[in-house]
Amino acid sequence: MKYTYYPGCTLRTKAKDLDAYARASAKALGFELEEVENWQCCGGVFPLGTDEIATKLSSVRVLNEAKEKGQDLVTLCSACHHVIKRVNNDMKNNEDIRTRANNYMQLDTPYAGETNVLHFLEVLRDKIGFDELKKRVVNPLTGKKIGAYYGCLLLRPGKVLGFDNPENPTIIEDFIRAIGATPVVYPYRNECCGGYVSLREKEMAKNMCDKIKESAAGFGAEMLITACPLCMYNLNKSSEADLPVYYFTELLAEALGVKEEV
Repeated sequence: MKYTYYPGCTLRTKAKDLDAYARASAKALGFELEEVENWQCCGGVFPLGTDEIATKLSSVRVLNEAKEKGQDLVTLCSACHHVIKRVNNDMKNNEDIRTRANNYMQLDTPYAGETNVLHFLEVLRDKIGFDELKKRVVNPLTGKKIGAYYGCLLLRPGKVLGFDNPENPTIIEDFIRAIGATPVVYPYRNECCGGYVSLREKEMAKNMCDKIKESAAGFGAEMLITACPLCMYNLNKSSEADLPVYYFTELLAEALGVKEEV
């Protein structure tokens, strides 16, 4: 299997591990991530204004490249996935946005939302299968009690992203079981970490992260895993409930026996 891959800016700077462990794990599992050439920043935040066409074009360009290759588009960063998936929905369902974006792009064939956008976790669940992943594990993380931290960008808006049930998600817990560990379900796993207010409202973001980590620790978690670089940053800045936070791809690489190759 070969997928068009969009890493995003943060995976080239502060979140290099998220990317590197994903690439090593993909290779071990037998699928290829073909990075988009000359990709640009997704924008980091989905442009809510319907008249904001220019801010959507980077995502449209990436989506169209995957379409031309006849491949699904795989993302990894929660924010990038959120933005690209929502722009794709705009291109599929909003005629005004679609027309104006294609006028800007001047494509030979207009783009109309044909590309299937998958998060790396969805590849594991829907293409590889967690049962098959479990068979590939050579270093099961037996005995580790892990809390999944979803945050908000992977799950909402639920009907557009279609990632999992936004109120009661299970995909990361199923992933944790597949690598041999024990998932810890706790109330704040799908609450916001305060990511977009962390610069101006540091104390507010800290309080939000403290509640998340205290909740996870109170239910017995020994660590948290996430797919979001911004969540990772905020959770690590929190001083309460000193739980280590890892990218899910690091634990995947460890379970597959390829962590040391990174």
